[in-house]
Amino acid sequence: MPFPRRLVEGYRQFADGRLRHEQDRYRELAEAGQSPEVLVIGCCDSRVSPEVIFDARPGELFVVRNVANIVPPYEPDGHAHGVSAALEFGVAALKIKHIVVLGHARCGGVKAFAEKAEPLSPGDFIGNWMRLMAPAAEKAGPQDTLPWPDYITRLEQANVANSLDNLKTFPRLRELIERSEVAIHGAYFGVATGELSIRDDMTGEFLPVTARFPDAAQR
Repeated sequence: MPFPRRLVEGYRQFADGRLRHEQDRYRELAEAGQSPEVLVIGCCDSRVSPEVIFDARPGELFVVRNVANIVPPYEPDGHAHGVSAALEFGVAALKIKHIVVLGHARCGGVKAFAEKAEPLSPGDFIGNWMRLMAPAAEKAGPQDTLPWPDYITRLEQANVANSLDNLKTFPRLRELIERSEVAIHGAYFGVATGELSIRDDMTGEFLPVTARFPDAAQR
């Protein structure tokens, strides 16, 4: 099959539009390298692009995406760990100042975990990956205490909180957090509504960004 025509058309739009306006920016990034202050750990769901949600310019965000925006706990076992490698590079090389774990509504990975879905392949890569959510499920509590859609939302948000907890298992990062040199944040995007909520560190509640930052609603 040929290269997807939609991507070719999209690139042409980019080359004729945004690239023309930001060519100097790209040249600067090519020569000086990247220096983003924010690392976003998001889901690979095609509806939840951090660069789109945060209207980011080239070089502003260092982005890691995987199924269900999971951060595994620190595990230096000699095996390959993609998220841990990105964290290491972001923290040690890029000197990231903020790490945002971005969860979202209608997450297929979270739903599969909650429904105990059958494996999609003999390797059950998704099932094995989603088992990292077990502590989040404990935080969310029993399924029968809420209507199913509300429980899924609670589980999606508990998964964000669990990833934040796992960030603190990385010794170097934990030290930087304790010294206030790096801050970690939880966020949640409503796919249907487009509403962004930010996790309150004290209460664990996810509040709309317009409630946390009223001036955001005026722009």
